[in-house]
Amino acid sequence: MSDSISAEQLRLFIERIERLEEEKKGIADDIKDVYNEAKSTGFDTKTMRSIVRLRKMEKHDRDEAEALLETYKAALGLA
Repeated sequence: MSDSISAEQLRLFIERIERLEEEKKGIADDIKDVYNEAKSTGFDTKTMRSIVRLRKMEKHDRDEAEALLETYKAALGLA
């Protein structure tokens, strides 16, 4: 009996994951559409993606990453 319950539980988990993966794909497609729309109006999507990534970071992590970037740029004579 525990095998059938476990199998049923597993099947339910797998189905939930599959539904969420489908939703994730839909959301990813929506995000791509927004970037394409922004690009068609003249925005640089690479820069927009960088801004989105930076906004996800905690301030101290962002400050650390920016300081490290400046250090590397200076070391390579780009600053």
